[in-house]
Amino acid sequence: MNTRLSSVAALIALAGITHATPGEPPSRLIDSPLSAGNLLDTGVGLMIVLAIMLGLAWLVKRYVQVPGIGKGQVQIHGGVSLGAREKAVLLSVEGRRLLVGVAPGRVQTLLVLDDTANPRPAFAEQLEVASGAAAAGHPGARE
Repeated sequence: MNTRLSSVAALIALAGITHATPGEPPSRLIDSPLSAGNLLDTGVGLMIVLAIMLGLAWLVKRYVQVPGIGKGQVQIHGGVSLGAREKAVLLSVEGRRLLVGVAPGRVQTLLVLDDTANPRPAFAEQLEVASGAAAAGHPGARE
């Protein structure tokens, strides 16, 4: 009983010390985590971190040469599916065109062509041919 009385008295004394009267300002203000200052600090810090990450990504892309990225010696011109898991792919390697068959676990050369054997006409030439054919087909077309 005596220990209970002393603990209650200690709690009452402690409450009297920490409790402020209605007209008196509290001894310590607690800042809200959602205050404008805290949100501004967090936003500025986030922007700085994102700017650093974007800058590093740009530097890596600009100056680090990763094999297999960008224009290389092997260029893929096209491909066609021949089945569920098989396809034929037209490649260009050092001035030669190769038609290769690709299947699970196997790549086989089907045909080797030189690039000079069948050169593609330039776009301007194709446009000239197409416009000439259109003009020949329409009698009212202007020359």
